[in-house]
Amino acid sequence: MLTFIALLAIAGLVAGLTAGLFGVGGGFVVVPALLAVFPFLTDNTDNLMLVAVGTSLATIIVSSARSLFAHAKRGAVDFELLKDWSVWLLIGVGGGLLVASFVDGNRLIMVFAIGVLLYSVFFLFPEWFARFKGRFSMPVGPKRAVLASVLGGFSSLLGIGGGTITVLTMVLCDRPVHQAVATASGVGVLIAIPGAIGFMLLGLGAENLPQGSIGYINIPALLAVAVFSVMTAPLGARLAHSLDETQLKRAFGVYLILVSLAMYAKA
Repeated sequence: MLTFIALLAIAGLVAGLTAGLFGVGGGFVVVPALLAVFPFLTDNTDNLMLVAVGTSLATIIVSSARSLFAHAKRGAVDFELLKDWSVWLLIGVGGGLLVASFVDGNRLIMVFAIGVLLYSVFFLFPEWFARFKGRFSMPVGPKRAVLASVLGGFSSLLGIGGGTITVLTMVLCDRPVHQAVATASGVGVLIAIPGAIGFMLLGLGAENLPQGSIGYINIPALLAVAVFSVMTAPLGARLAHSLDETQLKRAFGVYLILVSLAMYAKA
């Protein structure tokens, strides 16, 4: 139990930091950590990925909200964009939950591994995307509907906040990177709330879940990660305005590749 709490505390600290730095919800950190420690609490492995994803989404509500408030104090959040995307994000999350209800644990791990590997490209090679900066305008109409819906669905399946795609879209559309990171925190909140509720309802009645679980959300893990992520999210927000963005992205990209390889091995 001490090992369980210690690992979750570390995961929470890193999740909060990354939420503030990159606008991501911390799921890339939390899901692998939970998948590593949950076997200490139960012999059943069939539903652990679902519990990890559901719990990660619940923690994102806290870490992204804390990061959102920190950025909002600096006036960096585009609340109009959040309003325009909200309905489509919700529809996408609903689609992701529908897929999750039919997918077994191993296949969901493979989806996570592939998704993380794809996301790593953005962090490792930011210069590839920088050359297209300012050549696009923010999507509206059907384009906005498709982008936000796919983002909501894919993010809910991975247990992440959708911050990477939000930041990439806004930067390519010539929005300031600090505004993009700040607004991405709000997108994380919009995805995480319905996603967490959905995974909780999906798991009601499931057997042999880790102790302290309500549906596919583990309450002890949620509390541990949430408490510690709140501590570091404001620090990440401050660092986002002062550190070398490119070097930070590349370091995080290497981490994502390692996570992807570990997930492939586990699946």
